Amino acid sequence: MSSPVRVSRSEVVIDARGVHYRELNERVADLLRRHQAEAGGADAQLRVKLTGVCGQRYIACGLRSTVHIDIEGVPGNDLAAFAEGPTVTVFGNCQDATANTMNSGLIVVHGSAGDVLGYAMRGGQVFVRDNVGYRVGIHMKSYQDMVPVIVVGGRSGDFLGEYMAGGVILVLGRGALEGQSPVGEQVGTGMHGGVIYVRGPVDQAQLGQEVERRALQASDRALVSGLLERYEEYFRTGDIAPDREDFTKLVPASHRPYGRLYAY
Repeated sequence: MSSPVRVSRSEVVIDARGVHYRELNERVADLLRRHQAEAGGADAQLRVKLTGVCGQRYIACGLRSTVHIDIEGVPGNDLAAFAEGPTVTVFGNCQDATANTMNSGLIVVHGSAGDVLGYAMRGGQVFVRDNVGYRVGIHMKSYQDMVPVIVVGGRSGDFLGEYMAGGVILVLGRGALEGQSPVGEQVGTGMHGGVIYVRGPVDQAQLGQEVERRALQASDRALVSGLLERYEEYFRTGDIAPDREDFTKLVPASHRPYGRLYAY
């Protein structure tokens, strides 16, 4: 592959076609190190565009940087895993385990995402324009002012928010048929923290035993409204109803749902 092409002082384009994921990630890391050295440690102005991406794993994995990474194509598993600070925009779909144990940053996906999106996510925000797979938000958690957020524009698969311990998940149900629930089965199974908002019908039979419905308060409506504004800012769909009455709020029925299983 040819060397990265510097478009401007702060933007670099890397052609990822046919490049092994290790080499691609080494190029990105080396580019970031050189830019930080030249800028005296600052990297907020650096923008990297990866073109021709096709399944390369671990892009932006472990990055501690405010770099902006634009991806054209379909990145592979563990996009931005363990990341702290980067902004990653995907112009296409992404595969499984995006934002795995992510600490901070922003991921915007102009398409759909696969399974276990946001696994053990500890901070940052993920916005997906369309649908997501199974076990999204599993083991999500929050700590003090670190509150992870996942916004799904379309529908989700089964086990949404499984064992969720903190954070916010919002499912908007774009593209769902009239009367069709935008979430799958076993929503919130094992959930013991955080909150899930679902726009559209959710049958009681779809819920795990550990969650219960609650009425939206003023603070909930303000949070949902703010996330909707962010969603529209990124994707410009123009088809999200302004009415907030059709949201279902799901919270854990207990913060220690399996306490009876232990001897202490």
